[in-house]
Amino acid sequence: MAFEFDWQAAIDSIPYLAEGIPYTLLISFGGLLIGFVLGIFFGLLSINKHAFFRWPATAYIEVFRGTPILVQVLFIFYGLPDLVGSPIHPLVAGIAAIALNSGAYISEVVRGGVQSIDKGQTEAGLSLGLSRTQTFWSIVWPQAFRRMIPPLGNQAIVSIKDTSLFSVIGVGELVRQGQIYIANTFTAFEVYFVVAILYLMITLSLSLVLRFVERRGLTSV
Repeated sequence: MAFEFDWQAAIDSIPYLAEGIPYTLLISFGGLLIGFVLGIFFGLLSINKHAFFRWPATAYIEVFRGTPILVQVLFIFYGLPDLVGSPIHPLVAGIAAIALNSGAYISEVVRGGVQSIDKGQTEAGLSLGLSRTQTFWSIVWPQAFRRMIPPLGNQAIVSIKDTSLFSVIGVGELVRQGQIYIANTFTAFEVYFVVAILYLMITLSLSLVLRFVERRGLTSV
């Protein structure tokens, strides 16, 4: 029997699936905000001339870039409670996983962005009487940050899509909402089609915003 796409089933699923969007956005942007702070901290540590500071940063970056985010969130949700002696809320586990994972990748973006700035910029700042700290935050960092915008945007999109994995710990994001709806309606094809469209709408919207910010950042140089 030929398969027929049930448009009505797809349309009917939208309100239920839309309930998962706030969770998807909360986990994504909450985790990315913390990850950005971690990325700046460990990214700058990774280019410190003292090995004592570089090693912890390198260890953090390699561990979280070298292991799947699914394993990370499972470890946080199921493993850490054994250490802390209390359960961890699925939302907290999801945000923590995005934060730690994205932070490792953002650290490399920060490192590359800062190292891409010509050393002459630092020398110019010092020649004007600025301290090294003032030179970095007033001259080097603004230029480096503009160069970081495209890879930071890519990481944001990756992190949004990564939240789809967190259905395994019961977070009520888009995929989890889809799984629950399918269990009641048996319309897997239509529901996952809508889930994909909703993810695409979120990522495309973010891409448009990032392109606008990137153009403004480049034209203001």
